[in-house]
Amino acid sequence: MTDANQNPLVGTTVVAVDGPAGSGKSSVSKASARRLGFAYLDTGAAYRALSWFVVQRQLDPTDSAAVIDALSDFDYRIGTDPDGYHVLVGSHDVTEAIREPGVTAVVSAIARVPEVRTHLTELFRDIMRHTERPGIVVEGRDITTVVAPDADVRILLTASEEARIARRSAELVGQTPDNVGEQLHRRDKADSQVVDFMNAADGVTTVDSTELDFDQTVDAVIAVVQQQRDTRDAHV
Repeated sequence: MTDANQNPLVGTTVVAVDGPAGSGKSSVSKASARRLGFAYLDTGAAYRALSWFVVQRQLDPTDSAAVIDALSDFDYRIGTDPDGYHVLVGSHDVTEAIREPGVTAVVSAIARVPEVRTHLTELFRDIMRHTERPGIVVEGRDITTVVAPDADVRILLTASEEARIARRSAELVGQTPDNVGEQLHRRDKADSQVVDFMNAADGVTTVDSTELDFDQTVDAVIAVVQQQRDTRDAHV
C-alpha cells in the first residue's frame, strides 16, 4: 500500500469509472488504484461470475426467472487489492474462467435482468462501504449513475471506436480487427439497451483516451481525482 506521505488524497474517497467496452476501464482503474493506494473493484466480474454460475448449472440465460432463482445460491467473493485480484464463486476460483467465450456470450442477457442489477448493486455498495483503504476505484457499467451516483469522483472513460478496436485486438490473440470490431459492435448494442455509457451524466468528467497512451490515461484519471479533491476541500 502506498505510504500516506506519498498518497495525494486524504480520507475515504470513492472514484467511479464508467465507459464502453474496450475503453480501458479495468486496466486504467486498476493502475490508478495502485498508484493512489486505493482498493479496486471490477463490478463487471460479478456479472461474469453469475454468468459462469448460470452456465455451470446449465440454465437458460434468457430465462429471467431461472437466473433470479440462481441468485439465492450465488456465493460470490472478489479481491479488492489491485495487486491481488481474484474472483471466487463458492470454493471455485473463476478469475480466468469468467473471461472464456462461453461466459462472455451470455453476460449481456443476464445483465439485462433488473433483479440481477439490483442485487449486485447492493453487493457493490456493501464492498465500497467496508473497504479498509483510504479510497476505492470502482469501475463498470452504470457506476457513475446508478451504483455510485454520489461518488466523490465520477469519470466517463472513453475513446474512439477505432482506438477501442485496436486496443482490444492487441489483447486478443488470434482474432482479426474485423472480428474484434464486430464483437464490440454487438457488445455496445446490447449494453446500450441497459445503460447510456457513451454520454457523461451531469457532474461526470469525461476522459477521452483516444490520443493518449496507457500511462497518460492513468495520469489523466488521477489528475481528475486530484482536481475534484481540491475543489471539494476549497468548499469545506
